[in-house]
Amino acid sequence: MDIPTQIPDLSSLSHKQKDALIIQLFSIVKELQKEVAELKEKLSKNSSNSSKPPSSDQFKKKNRSLRKKSGKKAGGQKGRKGCYLKMVEKPDAVEIHKVEKCSNCSQDIAGISATAYEKGQVFDIPKPKFIVTEHQAEIKNCPHCGEKNKAALPEGVYAGAQYGNNIKAQAVYLNQYQLLPYARIQEYFQDIFGQDISTGVLFQANENCYYGLEYAETTISNQLITAPLLNTDETSLRVSGGLKWLHVYSTEKLTIYGLHQKRGQIAMEDIGVLPNYIGSVMHDHWKPYFKYINFKHALCNSHHLRELKFIIEQYDQNWAKRMTICLLTIKSAVEKYKDKGSVFLPQWLINQYEQRYQLIIKLGLNENPLPEQQPVKKGRMKKSKARNLVERLKDYQAETLAFMYDFKIPFDNNQAERDLRMTKVKQKISGLFRSELGAKMFCRIRGYISTAKKHKLHVLDSISKVFEDAPYSFNPT
Repeated sequence: MDIPTQIPDLSSLSHKQKDALIIQLFSIVKELQKEVAELKEKLSKNSSNSSKPPSSDQFKKKNRSLRKKSGKKAGGQKGRKGCYLKMVEKPDAVEIHKVEKCSNCSQDIAGISATAYEKGQVFDIPKPKFIVTEHQAEIKNCPHCGEKNKAALPEGVYAGAQYGNNIKAQAVYLNQYQLLPYARIQEYFQDIFGQDISTGVLFQANENCYYGLEYAETTISNQLITAPLLNTDETSLRVSGGLKWLHVYSTEKLTIYGLHQKRGQIAMEDIGVLPNYIGSVMHDHWKPYFKYINFKHALCNSHHLRELKFIIEQYDQNWAKRMTICLLTIKSAVEKYKDKGSVFLPQWLINQYEQRYQLIIKLGLNENPLPEQQPVKKGRMKKSKARNLVERLKDYQAETLAFMYDFKIPFDNNQAERDLRMTKVKQKISGLFRSELGAKMFCRIRGYISTAKKHKLHVLDSISKVFEDAPYSFNPT
């Protein structure tokens, strides 16, 4: 697009040259209008109306959530178990505070037995310190043959000083679960225990935990393959200054993370879950998923609602408003029937919602006609974002409404997005992973921790089990 830098002398131009200039300027204006519209679209996108993360919103005015008010009062709900300190029957220590004199007549009553006690219990922790256990292996010379004999030290104990399993587990807990950098973990051990600990020891603890969980990760992966519903998503990670992709496969009870150079089908094949899966997979319409025909597909409607919100805000299109209401109405109906104990919607209601959905699709196609194809241009015809969305909802009606046909399928892919969230927090804290091994260690350990939490297991105890060569095995049900 060549924009004139100077205003020409119109008096010196012929009618033909003026007409050519007007045509050129109209063409420039049209191109600029198109560019301005594209820039406005980009600036209008945020975490509430697109797939952009909340961190990209920066200092803009907070966007309204798509969540609707529950109608419940703020605070703890009826029936919720409160969390408060309870007295124990057998305290670890008892201190008796005696009455020496009568508060009325000042007589000495120290020798009189108490008739009752008022009790107050204080919960506290002793000042932490390392406990050092020295293992001594006897060495004896046989008086009969002169052979030198030495007792075996316990497994994991060798001559010299070393850290115990509980310290290693705590280091992994602080780094992989609480996301503390090595420098702050070193400060923690110095401030709490008065003990210096090297970054090499911290790294080695993570490395040992990583290798100790190899079989556990394989077990979780095999259990995911047999699950009736699988949630999956992917996000980028900065590793050694380059870009890699983190893939998550999860259910309500299981989680694994896979790190790969690629985002698409090559990565999915190498991770190995999807090629062997035959259930239903909830995802966000990333095209490579549809290359698999061995399982059913379900699409995340939170993504649809965000895209519909963008169409409403940017173009004020009626079909997008009606589709939003339609999807939320079906969601409400499904929840209502679930609460009643039903496992499916009545067929007449399904038919009604399908007809409503299809009418809205027709309206959307009418509101967004195909652009005129320029005869000189080659390649795919460029369509508007609204047209692309309505066509996608038309072509993938069954996958969009999968939650309506099967109550086991959720309305959205919130499970996978929640399971990815802490990996983004980790990256936000650290900026990047310095090595691929460090990233892989985080993925495997974090998948194990996520699965343990889903089974309501104690996180630190779960990590300690790894150093005891007895990591938890999980039942997917």
